[in-house]
Amino acid sequence: MKYDLAVIGLGAVGSAALYQLSKRGVSVLGIDQFDPPHQYGSSHGETRITRLAVGEGRDYVALAMRSHQIWEEIFAKSGKQIYHPTGGILLDSGVHAWGKHGTKSFLDQTISYARDFNIKHELADSKTIKARFPQFLVEKTSKAYLEKSAGYLLPELAIATQLELAKENGAKILPNTKVKSIQKSPNGISLDLEEGKIEVGKVILSAGGWIKDFLPKEVSDNFKICRQVLHWLELEKEAGQWKDSPVFMWGYGSQPEDFLYGFPSLDGETVKMASESFVDSEHPDLLNRTVTEEEQRDFWENKVKGRVLGFSGKFRKSEVCFYTVTQDARFKVDFLEGFDNVLMASACSGHGFKHSAALGEHLVQKLFGEDLTVSLEC
Repeated sequence: MKYDLAVIGLGAVGSAALYQLSKRGVSVLGIDQFDPPHQYGSSHGETRITRLAVGEGRDYVALAMRSHQIWEEIFAKSGKQIYHPTGGILLDSGVHAWGKHGTKSFLDQTISYARDFNIKHELADSKTIKARFPQFLVEKTSKAYLEKSAGYLLPELAIATQLELAKENGAKILPNTKVKSIQKSPNGISLDLEEGKIEVGKVILSAGGWIKDFLPKEVSDNFKICRQVLHWLELEKEAGQWKDSPVFMWGYGSQPEDFLYGFPSLDGETVKMASESFVDSEHPDLLNRTVTEEEQRDFWENKVKGRVLGFSGKFRKSEVCFYTVTQDARFKVDFLEGFDNVLMASACSGHGFKHSAALGEHLVQKLFGEDLTVSLEC
């Protein structure tokens, strides 16, 4: 059977693209080498932060805004609440401006975008932070940006819901199926699967870190696979402030890895927290997915201890995911070299999930040569 379109990789962006395609009444196929949602890529781990004033780049603000609209549309359609607006706080030491993705001050850039796009926000000094959020042990010089529309997304639910809606619209999904190669054919594209070939007209290639398998080495070497470790820390019984806490991002030094982020407690017993790492593991298949007790101790001693209150020091669990990162930390959205009907979307450089709903829509519009709801400089 020939399909009009195929989406390869059904994580955050792929599931969104498949859902958007399915609404068009075309024959569409979704393929994933695992069974999404799964724990092998970049789209798992219970929660993801979302916010509108995204300091990663001015053109991403409209993408985040559109994603929030789509999450609400999906909620109205399915009854599944993916987006939870708890509010969010971005903290800076006030001494050494925290820089990320080439910015001199991520906080200042975030504030600038919030003002430019009329995003409701507040600014706070250390006295205000301590009074309103005593769980954060900030320095006297600290300052913060607070955004009411920030919050968290449920990544597994987002993927599962969009795939289910796509199937209701007639999309077919092939899980546990690896695409070995993409080749031109007389009538479009031939996908070489482990159990045969499938003919399709157009392709959206959203394979996350496995995008490297479809690129020449001189190009794929520019995509870093950066291992990330997520931790669930045990709360002390009296730490009730974490149930109503905003999501937080805390740049406590000047370097990208001088960073801690976290969420409100979803179960009343633990809080998920993590930092970021930009060490290259070369390929997702080579990723070390085991978290050692030494890593947990290091995270506690060097990231958590002395910065937040309410924790016993015990870890309930830790998990591994990864970022696929470009040299400039921008998204990579382009047609696969040599193909005018295969549109690739990766890397998202560690800040993609909040944009994924709108990015899926963007890919579909770009593939069909339509006017874009949101433009994106890639």
